[in-house]
Amino acid sequence: MCRLDAILSGTGVCALIGGRQVAVFRVGDDAYAVDNRDPFTDAQVLSRGLVSVRGGVLAVASPLLKHRFALATGECVDDPSRRVASWPCRVEDGVVEVLIDR
Repeated sequence: MCRLDAILSGTGVCALIGGRQVAVFRVGDDAYAVDNRDPFTDAQVLSRGLVSVRGGVLAVASPLLKHRFALATGECVDDPSRRVASWPCRVEDGVVEVLIDR
């Protein structure tokens, strides 16, 4: 997708992968990939959300309504009935790779 050092730690970027908008976040030397669409508003904004840890869960808060989504699973921390898709993500030789199953 891109080089890891192109993403500031604690932030996200949006990428078009396999025809989908994917929010990719860097936390230290790790990367996480979730759907960019906020299921509460249908806006493509999660890549601009705030990354935080609460109750031991690494999550991104939507910039609109502030619902938090676990970066590892896509589950909504504030409303478990909602979730976003999440995909396997790894850093290989400094490059972020995301596996999108179609």
